[in-house]
Amino acid sequence: MKHEARANVAERWISHQATSASSQGNSPKASDQSSPPRHWNGNSPPANAFTPPNDQPRPGFTPSYSFVPVMGGSDPATSKQQGRSHGHPGGFVSSMSSPSQHNLVGLSPYLVGRHKTLPRLHLFNRDHGPKDVSRATAALSGSPESLYPSAGNEKLYEAYNDLHGLAQDFDKPFEAPAILLVGHQTDGKSALIEALMGFQFNHVGGGTKTRRPITLHMKYNAACSEPLCYLMTEDGLPREEERSLDDIQAHIESENLRLERDTHQFWAKEIIIKIEYKYCPNLTIIDTPGLIAPPPQSKATTALQAQAKAVEALVRSKMQHKEFIILCLEDCSDWSNATTRRVVMQVDPELSRTIVVSTKLDTRIPQFARAADVELFLRPPPRLLDGDILGGTPFFTSVPSGRVGSGRDAVYKSNEQFREAVAARELEDVSSLEEKLGRPLLREERNHVGVSRLRWFLEQILQRKYMESVPSIVPLLDREYRNVTLKLHQTVTDLSDLDEIKLKERGRVFRDSFLAKLSLLLKGTVVAPPEKFGETLQDERVHGGAFVGADGLQLPFKHMPNAGMRLYGGAQYHRAMAEFRFVVGGMKCPVITREEIVNACGVEDMHDGTNYFRTACVIAVAKGRDVFEPFLHQLGFRLSHVLRRLLPIALFLLQKDGEYLSNHDMFMKRVSTAFHLFVECTERACREKCMEDLLSTTRYVTWSLHNRNRAGLRQFLDTVSLEQSILTNSAGGSGDLVSVASNGNKQENSSKVLKGQDSSGGQMTQTRLVDLLESTLWNRRLAQSSEDIVNALVAKIFEGIRDHFVTAAELKFNCFFLMPVVDKFPALLREDLEVAFEEDLDRVFDVQQARQVLEHQRMDLEHELRRVERLQEKFAGIHHQLSSAHPVTVPPKDVAEDFSSMLSIREKQASDS
Repeated sequence: MKHEARANVAERWISHQATSASSQGNSPKASDQSSPPRHWNGNSPPANAFTPPNDQPRPGFTPSYSFVPVMGGSDPATSKQQGRSHGHPGGFVSSMSSPSQHNLVGLSPYLVGRHKTLPRLHLFNRDHGPKDVSRATAALSGSPESLYPSAGNEKLYEAYNDLHGLAQDFDKPFEAPAILLVGHQTDGKSALIEALMGFQFNHVGGGTKTRRPITLHMKYNAACSEPLCYLMTEDGLPREEERSLDDIQAHIESENLRLERDTHQFWAKEIIIKIEYKYCPNLTIIDTPGLIAPPPQSKATTALQAQAKAVEALVRSKMQHKEFIILCLEDCSDWSNATTRRVVMQVDPELSRTIVVSTKLDTRIPQFARAADVELFLRPPPRLLDGDILGGTPFFTSVPSGRVGSGRDAVYKSNEQFREAVAARELEDVSSLEEKLGRPLLREERNHVGVSRLRWFLEQILQRKYMESVPSIVPLLDREYRNVTLKLHQTVTDLSDLDEIKLKERGRVFRDSFLAKLSLLLKGTVVAPPEKFGETLQDERVHGGAFVGADGLQLPFKHMPNAGMRLYGGAQYHRAMAEFRFVVGGMKCPVITREEIVNACGVEDMHDGTNYFRTACVIAVAKGRDVFEPFLHQLGFRLSHVLRRLLPIALFLLQKDGEYLSNHDMFMKRVSTAFHLFVECTERACREKCMEDLLSTTRYVTWSLHNRNRAGLRQFLDTVSLEQSILTNSAGGSGDLVSVASNGNKQENSSKVLKGQDSSGGQMTQTRLVDLLESTLWNRRLAQSSEDIVNALVAKIFEGIRDHFVTAAELKFNCFFLMPVVDKFPALLREDLEVAFEEDLDRVFDVQQARQVLEHQRMDLEHELRRVERLQEKFAGIHHQLSSAHPVTVPPKDVAEDFSSMLSIREKQASDS
């Protein structure tokens, strides 16, 4: 509803302008003025909006074009004889396909003549010679001022051009309507732009000629017989500088060369050029770099593939602006080949704000053998276009080849000859199409053939977009004015506060606010947006390192709670510590080889017996140190990453609350350095404490600490003893365990156990366990039972080391790394800043540099504020004119019908008189 209301306001204003112009139609002065354009109620002009309702092809039509002089006068009969139908106030009306019988505003100068009487010329009749064609094209090149938009519309175009420049220069979120030209490198983009402007200025040909988008603000100026060009400068304050065409061409070429040597090769920032010319339309066209269709992937085409992706990404980013009308160029004779539309439809799937243009029509026509092929090409069915394009059907253009210049290779000596060639090319295309079809082109078909028809359509639809956007631009400019005013006031205040006492006070206030924000982030907050500052577990592992063991495997994300959530602050710290506990706490003892067991036995200094308890301890502490020490370094690096991320988030919160100390980079650098240095030193000290725990745990085995699960070990040894007893009985008592040389009592006791004498269950189990330990602890022959016992002992000792390491590391990092950020860092930062304040204030605040920055910022803001004020005045005046011409309370009507009715009434009054 809001969109329709804005559209009705614009249309009623246009109707009011039309009424004012028509009311002056009887005066001789008004006979040279044209009435405003006819408008429509949809989002785009319909196909029949270009021509009057009664403009139908004549029976027995032959390919010819007539331009009838229409002179002012009050005699109705004379008016009708001279073509003054529908009350037209004067001018030239085509006998077949004028873009509007009610209005010639915005008509291309290629298709209208000067305000003088010209003979009727049938340009392509066979009985006319080159002289007649020359006279016709000379007439087509005229550009009377009355055939262009009124002064009020020119102000509208100028206002939007300034708005677009403001958005580009200061990165503002204004989306001024514009025509965005999209096409591949060989689709004829540059040639089409030159034909629309009426003069040549850029290189045309293959290869990458544009590495930055070029914004062309075209403005009709009847006083400019030669193009008057302005370039928006980029060094210092943005300003318009008058430049020659050669200078602008050299600037574009230098930018292309610079970006060709650059790493990125393309830049989305637009080169803004303003052009005033008597043959220019009122358009804003953004010429994007040509899309590239590289060959299949190979080593030789890797660079070209990357370049094609960069161009496509840049073009897609420009098409994201909803206010832009996309001019999609296709160089094909078969509409099923959607080369450029494939890219456009990624952003505009329905093609609802896209105009499709088929270029190089003169090369297409000879390819068609049948009239049906031409019919399908001119009016393709919707299934081939995959969308509802603006204008209903595609436009078709041809631009003659050849450059303007004085050299031997130049085809045209002047831009006037170039314009004449474009007009003649359009008429030749129409004649060729009619010969192929065997009939005259229908009105809808003729309205889509030629540069002039495309130009007129673009002007009309862009004007409508301008009118519709005016009510929404006014409040945006008001809000921007308030924001810039507040920034300017803050900058002036900062300049006045550049003295010693105020700087110290501001530094202390910032310090306290910064420390409060750090504490708030650790405790938990939702003020900072997670999508900007949060990290998922995958992102955290990439930037802060992962917990990886000797096998190189990582814990799958699905096993960790909140792995997919974007966390920061205390929540992220807790998740990192939980992952450490989960990964390290579940570590199993690595596999122990027989060689490791034998090498760990060694020789004692007092005897040559084997002590498997010592062997197990040696293996367990070595394995524990090798496994857990890397995890300690990984934990320190991960948690340091989490805490270092607090700094940018805290600064964001300070900026959001208006507590940020801007324009004092030296002070901010000092605070940032102090924080990073504290995190680094604290992490190192905490890690050293944890290393002491790990060394103490892996240097001396304390059975009360290391052997937590003695019940499990006893059960395991009972099982081993029972299995060995069964094996010994089945082997006839010649097992490994009874072959040990020992004293007689022990031999007898072992024999009794191994013979399986009956006894109570508990007594037999205990006896077997004791005999098993006695027969294996001093046996150097490594049997399977001995290996199993050593593995069991090592596993239990390893688990004890692991549990102690995880608990101690978590406790120490909480106490000696996390808590100092809350209770120790504030005191250290206060002390450091106060000492610096007293010793040398210039080491904390670079007053001279800060003053220069603030002065430059003040100048920029003042310049921006002046531009916003000018835009406010322009858009406020246009909005007032729209609102006061016809109040919004008037019921909305079909403007086209009202306009036709008004003209009919005036025609009837003229007939009656």
